Amino acid sequence: MSLNAQFRVLYGSPLSRPKVAKFAVIILVVMTTITTSILVKNLLTSRSLDQLRVFFLALFWSGLLSIIPIAILRFLDRRERECTWLYVLTFLWGALIATGIAQPINALILGYVKQFLTLHPDIQQFFGSNGVMIIGAPLAGPIVEETTKGIGVLLLFWLLQSEFDNVRDGFIYGALVGIGFNFIEAATYVLAGYVDNGIAPWGGQLIARYAPLGFIGHPLFTGMFGLGLGLARQTMRVWLRYTAPIIGWLMGFSGHLYQNGLGLLIFLLGFATAKDTDAHLAKLKLGDTPPLQAFIHHGLVKPIMFLPFVLVTVVMLWQSGIWERQVICEELASEVEPVITKEEYEAVKSDRIFRTRRIQNINQDTNRRTRAAIVQAQNELAIRKWLVKQKGQVVETDPVVLSWRNELLRLRDDKTLLHSNKQGV
Repeated sequence: MSLNAQFRVLYGSPLSRPKVAKFAVIILVVMTTITTSILVKNLLTSRSLDQLRVFFLALFWSGLLSIIPIAILRFLDRRERECTWLYVLTFLWGALIATGIAQPINALILGYVKQFLTLHPDIQQFFGSNGVMIIGAPLAGPIVEETTKGIGVLLLFWLLQSEFDNVRDGFIYGALVGIGFNFIEAATYVLAGYVDNGIAPWGGQLIARYAPLGFIGHPLFTGMFGLGLGLARQTMRVWLRYTAPIIGWLMGFSGHLYQNGLGLLIFLLGFATAKDTDAHLAKLKLGDTPPLQAFIHHGLVKPIMFLPFVLVTVVMLWQSGIWERQVICEELASEVEPVITKEEYEAVKSDRIFRTRRIQNINQDTNRRTRAAIVQAQNELAIRKWLVKQKGQVVETDPVVLSWRNELLRLRDDKTLLHSNKQGV
């Protein structure tokens, strides 16, 4: 990352101060080390070679399937693309830190549930061998996991304000944390099913989590919290700025609670109608869902089951795309060459929801990557100008605005630079 790029990412952030940045890096490394050691201890200690083979194979497939939702997020992020290292850090927060913190807390809560059932044998007999998970999952998962995942998104919102501009950014960061969490948890549950029942639940876990596109679950729940944070950054309504993150988290929590509570609901309904209780309990075992059946069920039924949450997310992302194109069009209208040419601005006006504008070859020395970088810089400049105006500040003296204009001049091989004693670059 170049000096100018580093300046733009850290502008207005506490991390722009070297001492704070070093302290944050140390804390992050320590947390990652501790949580990774917790995961390794819980997952891999005292495992047979066969169990380790199942876990790492599940981890491989989980990582491979994670490419699909990440690729969709990259498409959503195409007009104002975030740094690759931010994608990696956000994913790793979900995979290592959020999971590593959540697992022991969840285990503690499940332990209390187990003690409760031990003290009440009649209830334990009613729920059978799966009683701890049936009761404990709705109690532990939603509050613990949405909190540990949400902390990562909240830190990005606070520490990297210049990279967290709007609703779409919020969803991308939240979904990335959720994808990272899903990456580890899916493999964990495959291993647990294999250890408990001797059957690896590939269909019941991997396919269930990633069909059809890998978003319904952790990415959707934490993504909704990100939507709320992004709306807080984007809106000019003071009341919405403070309530949107709370509403977003509560929606993600509600979706998670609904998902984890389905097991309890299905059990109670099934128990009420089943003539053979033992047969009903057997159906709840992990690994009983064939892969094709899991894909059909979760690919078709699950989106309908979570339709309210999906609709809210889709509508907000659709509106964010409209907002994004409108801001870019309005803010670039006042720019002139060499920041943007007339032909390039015509392409801005004709940009559409599923189409990304491109510029024609400027000269024989300008490659495709450079032309894409010019479009990216123009979009970043436009959104930065909008944010500066909303804060009531002067656009022409904003250091980040001047930095993006300089970047466009550099990309066009123009050696003329903008100078300002307030630029601070």
